[in-house]
Amino acid sequence: MEESKVIQLEGVRLTLSAASGPVEILRGLDLEIEAGETVSIVGPSGSGKSSMMMLIAGLERATAGRVQIDGTDLTNLNEDALARFRRDRIGIVFQDFHLIPTMNALENVAVPLEFAAAPDPFARAAEVLEQVGLGQRLTHFPWQLSGGEQQRVALARAFASGPRLLLADEPTGNLDGETGRQVIELLFTLQREQGTTLLLITHDPALAARCDRQVRILDGRIEADSRLSAAAQ
Repeated sequence: MEESKVIQLEGVRLTLSAASGPVEILRGLDLEIEAGETVSIVGPSGSGKSSMMMLIAGLERATAGRVQIDGTDLTNLNEDALARFRRDRIGIVFQDFHLIPTMNALENVAVPLEFAAAPDPFARAAEVLEQVGLGQRLTHFPWQLSGGEQQRVALARAFASGPRLLLADEPTGNLDGETGRQVIELLFTLQREQGTTLLLITHDPALAARCDRQVRILDGRIEADSRLSAAAQ
């Protein structure tokens, strides 16, 4: 694989067991994404968008095919190796924030950096929280923060390690319109500053149109893959 390819999926299939028998979730995906690209993933609920993202993150294993991320084939890595790979290469932002409730904002961002043996993890965490406008909220716990502030903490945590790839699954799904717009502006600002490859799942057509490319998934297959006009960003 060329070094410029951060994501390369080849014939990827995912079949899950159910009481009624096997269920095909993904039916042979082929996808390549270059370093630094921003790509939106769109399609109806149940089409396989989140399942594809789980495979790319190494949180689910493909039934068949190859999942190669930033030059590493995830297919045969064990769980410990996958966890280290995510820690070192991938940032993830979910719709539901996933902050640790017993830790304040600074700790939520710094602890993953500590696990990665990053230098000065708390100084780096404070720096990124300042970047997302939470310099005055370092000691606040998640329950003391608004939804928008919690998602800003999640963004800071995802970007703090300088990941090669950021996965965002409906990052504004639990936010009101204006708060969501502010969070998205931050996400794209951090992406540009760090040159991070971005894979963004969204149901919002305007948000999808801000990316370089739009990939539409339907019934576990890629239905369309189009490059968007720079004027739309």
